[in-house]
Amino acid sequence: MQEALNRIDWEKIDLLPVIVQDVKNSEVLMMAYMDKEALELSLSTKIAHYFSRSKHRIWKKGESSGHMQAINSFNIDCDNDTLLIKVTQEGVACHTGRRSCFFTELESGEVTSKVEVDTKSAYGVIDTLYHTIQERKQADPKTSWTAKLFSKGDNTILKKVVEESGEFCFAYKDNDEAEMVYEAADLTYHMLVALAAKNVSPDRIKQELARRFDMSGIAEKNSRED
Repeated sequence: MQEALNRIDWEKIDLLPVIVQDVKNSEVLMMAYMDKEALELSLSTKIAHYFSRSKHRIWKKGESSGHMQAINSFNIDCDNDTLLIKVTQEGVACHTGRRSCFFTELESGEVTSKVEVDTKSAYGVIDTLYHTIQERKQADPKTSWTAKLFSKGDNTILKKVVEESGEFCFAYKDNDEAEMVYEAADLTYHMLVALAAKNVSPDRIKQELARRFDMSGIAEKNSRED
């Protein structure tokens, strides 16, 4: 395995671009990245592991959805800095529920393939909403509230976060549970818009909460002040 890892020109790149093809018909399913550890895991398990730039961590393809990729072959390009893997795809490759991530015609914007699997339950409402918000960046601001927020820029996005935070606090003070739930949902949505504007995955929030899980609040606060 070490010999295979050493074939990569890691001095040139930190993250190895990986093109993923279906072993049966060579359809391009997706493109992702591996760091050295993700490649080592992929080589040893023959299950695709990638490094997520938005989550800032290694992730096993299908860890949430169950749509894993069994790797049949690894091929490095002539410059030793791009990998092609052929896989047996379980389910679908794209988080949208489509077979391939490449389903939009660039010039016309036409969607060329249909959703095959409803992935909402697999990824959970927060991750699904975040991905939807990311997709709406390119939508028409006249028809999409999310696109309108992005078009107006940071000040509008942050103003809405502050506004919804205040409305949640008023609902709390009024002891109105239904309104608290409603305003918390509004606040969550606008926070996700702000995160999406900076391409920060909510998975990183989960990671931070997990890090704090066995740490007292006082110790966590002190760790930030050091």
